[in-house]
Amino acid sequence: MKSLFKVTLLATTMALTLNASQAMAADAAPATDAAAAPTAAPAATASKFKNDDQQAAYALGASLGRYMENSLKEQEKLGISLDKDQLISGVQDAFANKSKLSDEEIEKTLQGFEARVKASAQAKMEQDAKANAEKGQQFRDTFAKEKGVKKTESGLLYQVEKVGTGEAPKDSDTVVVNYKGTLADGTEFDNSYTRGEPLSFRLDGVIPGWTEGLKHIKKGGKIKLVIPPELAYGKTGVPGIPANSTLVFDVELLDVKAAPKADANAEKPADAEANPAAAADPAAADTKAKAN
Repeated sequence: MKSLFKVTLLATTMALTLNASQAMAADAAPATDAAAAPTAAPAATASKFKNDDQQAAYALGASLGRYMENSLKEQEKLGISLDKDQLISGVQDAFANKSKLSDEEIEKTLQGFEARVKASAQAKMEQDAKANAEKGQQFRDTFAKEKGVKKTESGLLYQVEKVGTGEAPKDSDTVVVNYKGTLADGTEFDNSYTRGEPLSFRLDGVIPGWTEGLKHIKKGGKIKLVIPPELAYGKTGVPGIPANSTLVFDVELLDVKAAPKADANAEKPADAEANPAAAADPAAADTKAKAN
C-alpha cells in the first residue's frame, strides 16, 4: 500500500503541474472572444504523437519540467544548487520502481531539505532587509539636502511642488489622488497615471506616511513624499515592496471630500494600521489595496 507521503507528494506535484499549465496557458493565450470555440492543435504538432493521451502526457511532463527549472533557479539564489541530473534520475527511478532511497529516507531527506531552504530564505531576507535599510537611509539623507525639503518629527520627508487651494484634508476625509510610487533605487511598483485611474480612499485608512504627508497640501496640490520603512511597510514588506524599503511617491491631490459627521466621528478603521492600503496595488479604489 502506498504511504501517505507518496500520495501527498504525488498530489502536490500534480497540483503544481496543473497550476503551472494553467498559468502558462493564460499567459500565452491571445485575447479572443470568450464564446469562441477552442482551436485544434496544429497538424504538425499532433503528428508528433500517436494520440491525445500521449500529447497530454508530454505536455504535463513539460509543464512539470518548466516548473522545476524555475524552482531550481530560485533555490540557486539562496545558495542551494541541486543536481538536475539526479533530479531527473530520481523521477525515472520512481517510475521504474527502482528508487535508491526508501520512503522513510525520502521523507527524512526532504524534511531536511525544506529546513535548509527555510533557513537560507530567512538569512537572505534578513540580509536584503539590512541592505534596503542602509540604501534607504542614504537616499533620505541625500534627498533631505534638496531645496524645499522638510522633515517631520516622525521622519517623513516631503517637498511641496504646489500647495493647492481650500482646506488641508483631515483623517476622516476621503481624498482622490493620482500618484507614482517607486523604491529608493527608482524601481516603480505602482502608477495610477499609467493605470488611467485615480485612487480614492479615506485618509486614515492608508500607510502612516500618506496620512501625514497629504495634510501638507490641499486640493490641486502636488507633493513628493519620501517615506521611511517605519511609516510604510516596515520590516515585513508586501509583494512588490521588499522589507525595510524607503518609498518615494509623487502625489497629486485631485479632490478632498469631507466625511458626513457620523463617519467623521467614527473610530479609525480597525485594520487601517495593520493592513495599510494605498501602496502595493491601489487600483481597487473602493476596496483595500493589494497590501491587504
